[in-house]
Amino acid sequence: MRSQDHDRIYLSPPHLGRHELNYLHKAIEDNWVAPVGPNITGFEQDICQYTGAGHCVALTSGTAAIHLGLLALGVGPGDEVLCSSFTFVASANPITYVGASPVFVDSEAETWNMDPARLREAIEDRQRQGHTPKALILVHLYGMPAKMRELMTIAEEFGISVLEDSAEGLGSLYHGQALGTFGAVGVFSFNGNKILTTSGGGVLITPRQDIATQALFLATQARESAPHYQHETTGYNYRLSNLLAGIGRGQMGLIEDRVKKRREIFAWYQKHLQGIPGLTVGPTEPAKSRSNRWLTTVLLDPEQTSVTPEQLRQHLETHNVESRPLWKPLHLQPLFANAPMYGGEVSARLFQQGLCLPSGSAMTDTDLRRVVDGIKELLVS
Repeated sequence: MRSQDHDRIYLSPPHLGRHELNYLHKAIEDNWVAPVGPNITGFEQDICQYTGAGHCVALTSGTAAIHLGLLALGVGPGDEVLCSSFTFVASANPITYVGASPVFVDSEAETWNMDPARLREAIEDRQRQGHTPKALILVHLYGMPAKMRELMTIAEEFGISVLEDSAEGLGSLYHGQALGTFGAVGVFSFNGNKILTTSGGGVLITPRQDIATQALFLATQARESAPHYQHETTGYNYRLSNLLAGIGRGQMGLIEDRVKKRREIFAWYQKHLQGIPGLTVGPTEPAKSRSNRWLTTVLLDPEQTSVTPEQLRQHLETHNVESRPLWKPLHLQPLFANAPMYGGEVSARLFQQGLCLPSGSAMTDTDLRRVVDGIKELLVS
């Protein structure tokens, strides 16, 4: 069967219920449609309760949260910020917003997240060159927890503040602790393709009241306390709307169901794709951890199969199935061609060999079989 015979299977579409409508209707009835209102307060409280975070600020995007987080950590012109290379560009763009420079660090092959050995190498080398990094942006890729014990130990040893980019990691745990709560700042994204969506949006979480206060101040145009509009600092229009926060509130009660479903999808793929020469499903969870398995990913070993990820992607398109390459490492992007990079072989190999499979929590067994049948049609023949 070809593409015209089936509805499209998307990579990670929004999965809405009916609880969202209750909050939206209430907001409209009460005329709370601006970036202020009870849904925002309630959503922030929901996030704090679910993650154990001390403070939460609801914002227009995860990118905005990273931007404000860097400002709150005192990062500015002339500073260097360590950052995972194997990630979406939004992890690093805010570094340039504040006038700082990124220093990229390679991944390790198990979780695909930042390699502790490479991190130490990067810090020591930057110090030899007279540049102690001001902060570390640590990404939990595809919802997979990084090796937090090793990474946090190194950051603490050198006195470097940690900002956790957990944009893809709501519902993931490391040693029973929610991602985003290990560093001075944590970030979640609620873009339309995330495990929980507010259409567009994100939050900054932090254990520190001063960071939360500053983030909220900057997110609301840095308006000073005065009866008129008084501004002494550059601010931003980053506050989430009460309407979108209502969508988030409606979804918070379903987050554990969404995590359970995504993990079941990963297990289903793992079971039904095993034994295919050259194909592996990954990455690997650290011990005592839980990944939300936001996206299930596969690698194709060129030494065992002649099929490339791009050939597989195009073949799945003939079945009207969306898939996507893994993130192109940022040190390979023209935008950051001149940025320092420590390592690079692991993330480059993952990009060359990897593909993301449809993983939406509304997928049916029929959908999953269609994806697997398309893969086997090309790889097992």
